[in-house]
Amino acid sequence: MSVELVEVVRSGFRECVHRGSVVVLGADGEPALTLGEVHLPIFPRSTNKPMQAITLLRNGFDPVDEAELAIATASHFGEPDHIALVRRLLDRFGFDEKALECPPDYPFEEHARAAVLAEEPRRIYMNCSGKHAAMLATCAINGWPTEGYLDETHPLQQAVIATITDLTGEPESDLGIDGCGLPIIPVSLMNLARAFATIATAAPGSPERRVAEAIRANPRVISGTNGPDLLTMEVTPSLFCKMGADGVHAGAFPDGRAFAYKIDDGHDRARMPLTLAILHRMGIDWTDAHTELAALPVLGGGARVGVIRAIPGVL
Repeated sequence: MSVELVEVVRSGFRECVHRGSVVVLGADGEPALTLGEVHLPIFPRSTNKPMQAITLLRNGFDPVDEAELAIATASHFGEPDHIALVRRLLDRFGFDEKALECPPDYPFEEHARAAVLAEEPRRIYMNCSGKHAAMLATCAINGWPTEGYLDETHPLQQAVIATITDLTGEPESDLGIDGCGLPIIPVSLMNLARAFATIATAAPGSPERRVAEAIRANPRVISGTNGPDLLTMEVTPSLFCKMGADGVHAGAFPDGRAFAYKIDDGHDRARMPLTLAILHRMGIDWTDAHTELAALPVLGGGARVGVIRAIPGVL
């Protein structure tokens, strides 16, 4: 059963709470904290992206730089620098953006979205387009069909399933379909945290380590302006983390400490206070910047009238 993790306090009154489940691993790989249901498989959504990118590297994908590898792991905000990276990757392998099989969308970031609202939505603006472009590149490298690469029977998706099973140790179960159309593999929070620890502590030069380092070095590429991953990694440079839709987040440090959580209602306002409370519990070097991110304001009439924070004493 999940537990109360984050509260919204307005004008001195507790307005609501967000429940969820959390696991924190110590550097020895053993659980240092478990709250709620950490062994029940969930859909990690985009938190699976680092493992999908590892699959691409294991199957011949050779990014020209860390930024290109980062965009392959991204839930990008559709800002101009993101779109330029996706287009560069498509162009390098001779693909038009019509080859992308993710759904058309508008950019997530408000200024980027406002700049193109007069256009029709496009596949390249969809926040998973970098991953899809890298998947197309990997198909081309291996001589696999580039049409239908979303299908779970496609060689690429079979390779993804094998990689995630390898990294998580999760027993095979029924697949879902993610928002971008790709198969999504269920993973428990415990095994998700262990997979992130494995990635963060892998040998230098390995696909796992390359993905962790690309994400750490390019937090803006994998998210965007004021994105939770960007803000969290900017103030905690040794952290490698990746958020997923519907309130999922996981991360790890080079010494093997790791965390994973799921917010039951998926509300994003609970994400930053919970992530920062977990990092505090993990013993990071705390700064004023962390304190600011850990308690988000509740506004009323443009003035601060409350706070969104982790419930004191729970973590």
